[in-house]
Amino acid sequence: MTDQSKIPLPASGPSLIERASGAFDFRTLTRPVVPDLPPAPMPKVVAAPPAPAPAPFVAPVAMPEPEPEPEVRHFTGPRHVIDRAHLREQCLIEPESSVTGLLEEFRIVKRQLLRTAAESRGDLHGERILVASAHPGEGKTFCAVNLALSMAAEKDTEVLLVDADFAKPSVLSTLGLPGGPGLMDALADPDIAVEDCVLGTDIAGLYVLPAGNATGSDTEYLASARTEAVLERLTRHSPNRIVIFDSPPVLAASPASVLAHHVGQTVVIVRADLTGEAALRDAVSLLGACDDIKLLLNGTRFSTTGRRFGTYYGYKE
Repeated sequence: MTDQSKIPLPASGPSLIERASGAFDFRTLTRPVVPDLPPAPMPKVVAAPPAPAPAPFVAPVAMPEPEPEPEVRHFTGPRHVIDRAHLREQCLIEPESSVTGLLEEFRIVKRQLLRTAAESRGDLHGERILVASAHPGEGKTFCAVNLALSMAAEKDTEVLLVDADFAKPSVLSTLGLPGGPGLMDALADPDIAVEDCVLGTDIAGLYVLPAGNATGSDTEYLASARTEAVLERLTRHSPNRIVIFDSPPVLAASPASVLAHHVGQTVVIVRADLTGEAALRDAVSLLGACDDIKLLLNGTRFSTTGRRFGTYYGYKE
């Protein structure tokens, strides 16, 4: 036998099969054949839009500070006692007295004025009421004072009666109040606050602003820009205040036609059997700056409806 112990053994290492497997990848023989795909298109390169140019620098404009509103003060002057007997002698409404026919008449008149005032406050100034007449002696002051007394009796209303008859003021003497500076002084002198000129009374809700010292330029002062500022101080922040102006006769003096620009309601007093139609038409024409003009017939006991307040429910005449 051949001595196999003499046969040299091959050098240790991978076999021929293992070395062939390393040179050739036999796994590719079992892989599916995938056809060659066309190359993927290259993405389009879109240029970015140019950046917007920066906005030009604008320096901030300093807004002017609003002018402070003038301080509105309440009427805090001393209260004056109104002589009730003096009112009774002049056939005026007597506060806290029994109901009379006169009181009932002015209750009806004031109700329409108060309703209009409530509906047209603010820019329309329905809270400002001008009482005027065509000629002297037609009962203008009589009606203005009675309206003020009647409105002051309202539970939610404050009344300021302004004597705007600068040539012949009569409101203070009618109510028995002392004289002093008034509306014309506040218009002529910017240092005078109109609130300081108002007189208080012992009648709840009733205040009076005197006419003040007359000047030779009463109408010109009323027509100035300061007038609206002064009147605004009387009603600003006072939603329940009514201002009644007792003006001079329209056909006798010019202030009434100027005041018509500052009020929302005008009441023209027509005296029965005295005021002529032509005079009334002229007066209403001069007061045309006010859009709401009412007529009040004064000095008559005749009623087309036969109404007599003095005989109803025992009311006094």
